[in-house]
Amino acid sequence: MVDIVLPYGRAPYHLRLDAPVHVVEARGPDGPAPTLAPVLAAALDAPIGSARMEDRVRAGDRVTVVVSDASRDEPRAELLEAVRERLPPVQLTVAVATGTHGPCAGGDPGAIAAALGIPERLLAGARIVDHDGHRRDDLVPVGVTRRGTPVVLHRCAVEADLVVATGAIRPHYFAGFGAGIKAIFPGLGGATEIRINHQLKQAPGARAGVVDGNPCREDLEEVVELLPGGCFVLDTVCDPDDVARAAVAGDPRAALRAGVAIARPWFEVAAPRTRWVVASDRLPVTASLYQASKLVAAVAPLLDDDGTIVVVAECGDGIGGVDVVNRAIYDIGLRPRLPARHRVVLVSALDAATVAPSYARWAARAEDVLADATGPIVVAPHASKMLVA
Repeated sequence: MVDIVLPYGRAPYHLRLDAPVHVVEARGPDGPAPTLAPVLAAALDAPIGSARMEDRVRAGDRVTVVVSDASRDEPRAELLEAVRERLPPVQLTVAVATGTHGPCAGGDPGAIAAALGIPERLLAGARIVDHDGHRRDDLVPVGVTRRGTPVVLHRCAVEADLVVATGAIRPHYFAGFGAGIKAIFPGLGGATEIRINHQLKQAPGARAGVVDGNPCREDLEEVVELLPGGCFVLDTVCDPDDVARAAVAGDPRAALRAGVAIARPWFEVAAPRTRWVVASDRLPVTASLYQASKLVAAVAPLLDDDGTIVVVAECGDGIGGVDVVNRAIYDIGLRPRLPARHRVVLVSALDAATVAPSYARWAARAEDVLADATGPIVVAPHASKMLVA
């Protein structure tokens, strides 16, 4: 009997199996993580493909700093503090990149600070934008990409003399890696236009780990030229435990690729193909089926025809929008990555009636699904943190 502890949600899930099991996990660098403040300072001192941030702005300029919403595990406070320390007295806006998620805290500055783990002192004197990509009144069209994606952004990005985008470089299931320009588009984009870009996730090159030759990311990166004031990025480089180990700054394209070169060896794994895969991860990825679908994409390359993926995720926030989950996530994003015959089973805190409208089948226990499994069962406890080599 094998007992594997999976990071399910607010408490772990104990998976007990009496069958051959292959546990696959990405391994980051050994040793303690460096103190983040000097790492960020060093990145800002030596930006890649760009002049220093502080040399690109003057006192009185309009500067928008973009931070992630609570669906991302990122050191928002440290990133914002590092940027603010370098800026002269400017007209500062702090914008929360929510993409299609909707506002994170209803626009209340205190609630936003609490939700994002940012001390209120770091928001002092700044205008706060809790972006809502579904409201059109603050959205401004700035152009169309070569692939035909209309780019519509919150006016705080369009009217700024400089946009400073922050984030964390880690694998992303169809944009290759997260961070870079993604903080601005989709982060501050219109929901309709974001979904037009996301149609590109169906393309063969739109896969985790692929940056160059990835049509979805290349489409997003055209936004760099469409921003009137230009863009500067400050991104951490995370290990598979979401610990920041390095940082890059500067041009959104060049800095991202430098960070990807650091991150890639930490996330690549090798594992056998099989008909039985179990995937889980830590919060916030396991907060809803909408988020946990990333786990399906991560392990899809391991699944043989007529195989089953068991997603073990508490889903305390529910399924998410059913139409979005079934069409934009599953039909467009997952089905093209999976074998023609496959099953996705969700083991969660949700009841069968709640799961029933979604693309996933319901099960009370992973062990029930795997009782008759033959051949190796591949278990990925931190599935979103790996790239299948």
